[in-house]
Amino acid sequence: MTDDILIKVEQLTRYYGVQATNDTVRAAVDNISFEVRRGEVLGFLGPNGAGKSTTMRMITGNLAPSHGRITINGIDILDKPKQAKADIGFLPEIPPLYRELTVDEYLQFCARLNRIPRDKQTNAIGSAKARCGLSDVGKRLISNLSKGYQQRVGIAQAIIHSPAVVVLDEPTVGLDPIQIREIRHLIRELSNEHSVILSTHILPEVQATCDRVQIINQGKLVLSDSIEGLVQRMQTSSLRLRTKNRTNNNLLLAIEGIVAVDMIDEDCVQIKHKPEINPATAIAKMTVEQGWELLELTPERRSLEEIFVDITTAEQTADEQTEKAGVAA
Repeated sequence: MTDDILIKVEQLTRYYGVQATNDTVRAAVDNISFEVRRGEVLGFLGPNGAGKSTTMRMITGNLAPSHGRITINGIDILDKPKQAKADIGFLPEIPPLYRELTVDEYLQFCARLNRIPRDKQTNAIGSAKARCGLSDVGKRLISNLSKGYQQRVGIAQAIIHSPAVVVLDEPTVGLDPIQIREIRHLIRELSNEHSVILSTHILPEVQATCDRVQIINQGKLVLSDSIEGLVQRMQTSSLRLRTKNRTNNNLLLAIEGIVAVDMIDEDCVQIKHKPEINPATAIAKMTVEQGWELLELTPERRSLEEIFVDITTAEQTADEQTEKAGVAA
């Protein structure tokens, strides 16, 4: 349903450089389009300099696009910026905190900035504190809080006005493992009432937190998939077979679907097979019949990091080849 689409980005482009001074015009974000639905956490991945932060700044109205359209909860951010921004909560990579204030003082200031009516400010502040685990630290100076709690205060200011959309830019950078788990849990809770965009270059963050993932590289979207789809991409068409006695690779190659057998060490081989045929049962049966004594038979998986590197380096190589072809012409 259209009502469930809270963020809609269409052909978004942002150029840097000025043609009038003969500088090279570069597309930091190049013609990207996507949607985020109600209750969804979208992971926005990319290497440093890929265009993540530029995209986030345009979505939140802090940077004007060169081309394209952004609608927030059905409102065009260029046509009606105040109305659209009222539906956005934003936590930049460096939280916009006044560390000389207490948590309560700072959140009251944020409530006034977001034009929450005076008679509703106390409830809004109390709700934001409760959701972010800050109820016991309202009287403490922000400067005396740990970095994890300062991040919580940053998220509290982003949700204090109950926006439809929450945008978090690198929310766990610099946190310890316990703090990271707490912030991840908080992000998942936010998705109950908001749509969340999580911009990050930390890969485990996406698997642990998001429903869907997009990878941006050199300003272009190079992958858009659900977490389930990403898990399927991590499955490879190969098996690892370890036996006590050495295998006969020619016999293994005779099994239907197996296309290659590569030695890893004396008692272990990698078996590559056709994606549509899983030969695991036939391999196990042969191992018993031949007396090889099975120790291990496991499907191999690619890590998210390997998928990320494959996609981003493949795009970069393709661009370099195109550029060289243009120079040669």
